[in-house]
Amino acid sequence: MFRPLSLAIGLRYTRAKRRTGFISFISAVSVLGIAVGVIALITTISVMSGFTGEFRDRLLSMVAHATISGAGDAMADWQQAVDVAHRDPRVTGAAPYVELTGLINGRRAEGAVIRGIEPSLEPEVSVVAEKMKAGALADLQPGEFNIVLGRELSQWLAVDVGDRVNVLIPQGSVTPVGFVPRSKAFRVSGIFEVGMQEYDRGMAIVNIADAQRLARLGDDVTGVRLRLDDIFGAWRVARDLADELPGIYAVSDWSRDHANMFRAFKLEKTMMFIIMSLIVGVAAFNLVSSLVMVVTEKQADIAILRTLGVSPGTVMRIFMVQGMLIGVFGVALGVVGGVLLTLNLGHLVHLIEATFGIEVMPSDVYYITGVPTDLDWNEVALIGGIAFLMCLLATLYPAWRASRTDPATALRYE
Repeated sequence: MFRPLSLAIGLRYTRAKRRTGFISFISAVSVLGIAVGVIALITTISVMSGFTGEFRDRLLSMVAHATISGAGDAMADWQQAVDVAHRDPRVTGAAPYVELTGLINGRRAEGAVIRGIEPSLEPEVSVVAEKMKAGALADLQPGEFNIVLGRELSQWLAVDVGDRVNVLIPQGSVTPVGFVPRSKAFRVSGIFEVGMQEYDRGMAIVNIADAQRLARLGDDVTGVRLRLDDIFGAWRVARDLADELPGIYAVSDWSRDHANMFRAFKLEKTMMFIIMSLIVGVAAFNLVSSLVMVVTEKQADIAILRTLGVSPGTVMRIFMVQGMLIGVFGVALGVVGGVLLTLNLGHLVHLIEATFGIEVMPSDVYYITGVPTDLDWNEVALIGGIAFLMCLLATLYPAWRASRTDPATALRYE
C-alpha cells in the first residue's frame, strides 16, 4: 500500500455508511455551515471593497492625486511647476488652481469652496467636464465672471443657468463702518454633478483669472494639481517634483488629505471580517460535535486497530484526515459559491428588485444606486486558508480523544 495507513482508513471511514444517521446529518450540517460562512465572508468583504473602491474613484474624479503648493498662501511661477511635472513620465496631467472659501448668495446663502481653474487644463486632472449637467467648462472665460455650481448647491441656492449669485470671501478692507468683505457678482453658466455631496453641495468653479482678481493674487495661484499613472505613489512623485523646483513647496496627496476616511473604511472592513469569521467558527464547533460522535461510534474499530499494533499517533491522524476532508469540502464549496455570488450579485439584486417591486438603494437617498463588488483573489485565498485552519483545529480534540481509547475497555462489552 503506497499511501499512509492513516490516510487510507480515514478515506474509508469518510466513504462508509454510518449506522447512526444523525451523525451523517451533523456532518452535512457542518459542511453547509462552513460553506455558508465562507460564502458570507467572501461576499461581504467583496462588497465592502467595492464600496471603498467606488468612493475612491468618485473622490479621485475631483481630487488631485497629488498637489504641490507654495509654502505660504500663494505659489508663484506655477508655469515652471507645470513644465517640470509634464517632463516626468509618471505624471499624466497637471493644472494650476486657486482655492477660496466663501459665501454664495442666491435666493438663499450657502458656504462653499470656490475653485479657480484653467478650463483648458482642468480635464487633465479631473472629470468635472464630463459631469456637466448644463453648460460647459469652456464658458468660464476670463473677465466674464461666470460660475459653475454643483447640482445640490444650485438647488439650495434656488438658482439655475443664467441667474446671478453674489460671492463673498473673508478678505476685504476696514472702513469707518467696520470690516467689509470682498464680493463679486457672478453669472451661473453651468451645473455639474459628480455623485458626492462634498462637491455637489459644497463646491463652485470659476475661471482661474477671475479667482485671482477676486482674491487679489496677481499671477500667483494656490498650487498645481497632478494626475498620475499610479495613485498609490502620489506622495513620492509630488515630493520628487517639489525637490526639482527652486524654493520651498508643500506637498500633499489624496491618501493623506483623506487619511481618516480611509482608515475608517479599513477598520470597518477589518471588524466585519472578524465578525463574519465567527460564522465559520460556529461551523467548526459543529465539526467537533460530529467527529466526537464518530469517535464514539468507532470505539470497537479503534480498539481493534490498537490491538493490531497501530500507534496512538496513527489513530489520531485517521480522524484528523476525516475531519479535514469535511473541512476541505465545505471550504471548497464556500469559495466557489462565494465567488459566483460576488460575480453575479448585481444581477441578483436587479432580479430581487424586479420580482418584489422594490428598490434596494433608491437613487433619491443614495449616491450609489447599485451594489458594487471588488473580488480580490488574495482575500479569497486568505478567507479559504483561515476557514481551513479553523477546521484543522476543530479536528484536534476529537482525534486526540480517539488516540486515548483503551482497547480493553472498548472491547469489554463487544
